[in-house]
Amino acid sequence: MIVASRVILGIGVGLEGGTVPVYVAETVERKVRGNLVSLYQFNIALGEVLGYAVAAMFVTVPGNWRFILGSSLVFSTIMFIGMLFLPESPRFLMHKGKTLDAYKVWKRIRGTDSAEAREEFFVMKASVQDEQNITAEGSVNKRFPWLDFFTVPRARRALIYANMMILLGQLTGVNAIMYYMSVLMSQIGFDKFQSTYMSLVGGGSLLIGTIPACFLMERYGRRFWANTMLPGFFVGLVIIGASYQIPVATNASGAEAAYLIGLILYMGFFGCYACLTWVVPSEVYPTYLRSYGMTTSDALLFLASFIVTYNFSAMQNAMGKTGLALGFYGGIAAVGWVYQLLFMPETKDKTLEEIDLIFQRPTRDIVAENIKNTKEGVADFFMGRWGKKARNDVPMREDKLGEKVEVSHV
Repeated sequence: MIVASRVILGIGVGLEGGTVPVYVAETVERKVRGNLVSLYQFNIALGEVLGYAVAAMFVTVPGNWRFILGSSLVFSTIMFIGMLFLPESPRFLMHKGKTLDAYKVWKRIRGTDSAEAREEFFVMKASVQDEQNITAEGSVNKRFPWLDFFTVPRARRALIYANMMILLGQLTGVNAIMYYMSVLMSQIGFDKFQSTYMSLVGGGSLLIGTIPACFLMERYGRRFWANTMLPGFFVGLVIIGASYQIPVATNASGAEAAYLIGLILYMGFFGCYACLTWVVPSEVYPTYLRSYGMTTSDALLFLASFIVTYNFSAMQNAMGKTGLALGFYGGIAAVGWVYQLLFMPETKDKTLEEIDLIFQRPTRDIVAENIKNTKEGVADFFMGRWGKKARNDVPMREDKLGEKVEVSHV
C-alpha cells in the first residue's frame, strides 16, 4: 500500500512540477516573472527543510515514519484549496481561441489600466494569430505539434537550451546529496542522531540560497545568476571532495568542518541556480508548444534526479568519495559553465513573445553576441567599471507585426 501511495504521490508531484512554473510565467508581468517563478523553487526548498525538521522532531518516536509522511498532508490540503480559486492562464485561453475569456482573466489578474498591460495583451493576441496562420500554411506538423521540436529550428533551440539547464542542475548531484544527506553526514563522523539533525544545515543553506533570486532575478538577469552561481557551487564541491581526504579517525573535527563549509557553499550557491532550472524552461518555449516542452523538461528533471540518486552508492564505490564529488559532479559543473558562457541568451525583462524572437535567431548569432559581451564584461571588471549600465545599442529586428522589438539583452 505504501508503494502504491508513493507512486500516486510521485505522479502528482510530476504534474505539479510541469504546470506551476508555466502558469506563473504566463500570467505575471515580465518585470517580476523571474522573481515569482524563483519563488516556486523557494517553496520546494522550504518543504525540504520542513521535512528535515519533522524527521528531527520524530527521530526518537516509535513508528515515526507515519508522522513524517502524514505531515505533508497539511500543506497539500492548503494547496488543493487554493487551486480551486485559480483562473485559467490567459495565454492558454487565447491559444484555444477563447479571446473574450482570456481578456476577462487578463483584466482580473493584470488589469488594463497601464499601456504596458494593454500592449502585452494585444501582442499576445497577434502572436497567437501568427502561429495559427503558420499552422494553416502547413509549415508545421498539424497532427503532432511536438514534432516541431525536431523540424522547426526555433523550437529545437528552446528544447536543447531548456533541457541543458535541467541536466546541469541535476547531474551536478544536488538531489543525490539531499536524499543521502544523513548517510553522508555519518560518513564524516556524525552518529545517527547527529546526522539527522545536521541534515538541516544542507537544507537550510539551499533555502537561504534561493532568497536572492526571489528578489533580484529580474534585476541582474539569467546569465548573471547562472555564470556566477555555478562557479560558486563548484568551489563548494572542491571543498567537499577535499574534506574526504582528511582522516576522520585522527582529525574528525577538521573533516566535519571542511565538509560542512563545502556543503553550505554548495547548497547556498545552488539555491539560486536551482531557480533557473524552473525559470528558463517556463519561458523559452513557443506558446503552442509550451505544454509539451515543459512536460519534457519536467520529465527529464525527475529522470535525471532518479538516475543520479539511484546510482549514487554505486558511483561513490566506483569513483571514490572525492572522485564523485570533485571529478564527476565538479567536472560537469566546469563544462556547464563554458556552455552557459557561449550559448545562454539573456531573457530578463522580456515578454514571452519577445523571447520567441530571440530564439528565432541562428545559434551562431547568439554565440557571437555572448562572446562579445563576455569580453566586454571581463574588460569592464578588470578596469573597475563595475557599475557600467547595459548598452542601449542592443540589436533590433522587425517582428512579424512590423514593430521593432529588442531581441537580445546584454
